[in-house]
Amino acid sequence: MTEFQVGFADEKILEAFNKLKDSKVEDRDLHRWISNAIDDLKKNPSCGVQIKKRQIPRTYITKYHVTNLWKYDLPNAWRLIYFVIGDQVNIISIVLEWMDHKDYERRFKY
Repeated sequence: MTEFQVGFADEKILEAFNKLKDSKVEDRDLHRWISNAIDDLKKNPSCGVQIKKRQIPRTYITKYHVTNLWKYDLPNAWRLIYFVIGDQVNIISIVLEWMDHKDYERRFKY
């Protein structure tokens, strides 16, 4: 089975993810859920739900040059937001951020 790669959009996002592991119980749960999502993305980068191009927030396009965007539903209504880059040989899912449902609705103007 092909294993795909997963990365973080920048060092700050990676640091925030690593800090979750040593925080309060809720944050450790979130760290575990994100880790499980990363494991799933390593098996199938399109295991999330693709967000329609017209709904991609301008901030992602401007900052990260995103042309596709995906949402992975985590427990307790959390969302992991990522995009996929690559070619025929290398495919990488890039984690942009995670947010609760309220922040997700605000970011995507639902």
